[in-house]
Amino acid sequence: MAALDSLLHLLDLEPLEQTLFRGQSQSYGAKRVFGGQVLAQSVIAAGRTVEADRRCHSLHAYFILAGEANAPIVYQVENLRDGGSFTTRRVTAIQHGRPIFNAALSFHRDEEGLDHAVPMPEAPDPEGVLGEDELARRVEHLIPERFRETLTSERAVDYRPVNPVDPFAPEATDAELEVWLRANGELPEDPLVHQAILAYASDYGLLGTALRPHARSVMDPRIMAASLDHAIWFHRPFRADAWLLYAMEGPSAAGARAFTRGTVHDREGRHVASVAQEGLVRLVSR
Repeated sequence: MAALDSLLHLLDLEPLEQTLFRGQSQSYGAKRVFGGQVLAQSVIAAGRTVEADRRCHSLHAYFILAGEANAPIVYQVENLRDGGSFTTRRVTAIQHGRPIFNAALSFHRDEEGLDHAVPMPEAPDPEGVLGEDELARRVEHLIPERFRETLTSERAVDYRPVNPVDPFAPEATDAELEVWLRANGELPEDPLVHQAILAYASDYGLLGTALRPHARSVMDPRIMAASLDHAIWFHRPFRADAWLLYAMEGPSAAGARAFTRGTVHDREGRHVASVAQEGLVRLVSR
């Protein structure tokens, strides 16, 4: 619960003006801010300027510069449109006077309509799958010291990979990864918070799927990996403190970039969200 409380504190942005907010950052062992944190805070910033009867249905973002984990981030929200059914906002994240991230978010009031979805992939129940923190503790001696505590301690989100690979001795596999995930404790009833938590979690592990066919991982010192852009579509209401199956794949890698995507289903099999991301995957010499 302590880790989740810390994340919820980060999402409780400080209002500076009607469309200006300040958020703090969290270090996970690296100097740069985790991209999922900025995604989540942008959802909160935009949502606080929108009528309560409209929910975010899509987010399209670009990571412009690496944010510093030891400095606050200011979120500037622009009101692009307040329509009869849809509301559009642009969010720019600013640090040290420079934009590090921008996103367009669209909100929609609830409506009835046609309803179908792709089926949920088959996966074992989450209760029988080891959490990533437990898997990390098994190779704790190999984890770089600056990441060791973060990776082996309680996390704000409980990630349970169905088909994990050893990040320090990966074997070539299909570019696919399924992960059960949920907030590590009970969340407030506010749907915006649940969307922000899923946005936060959606950036974790996604780019790594494109490394699997090459027997590489993000722990490989010869790999430089970073998110370039990120998109989320929220299809149906969900709770982020209940189990969600995140099925990811990396169908293409070329030109030092990788394209990845994912679907999110709740435990009842409802398709609640879709994700797409392109990231930098550069081979470097060490």
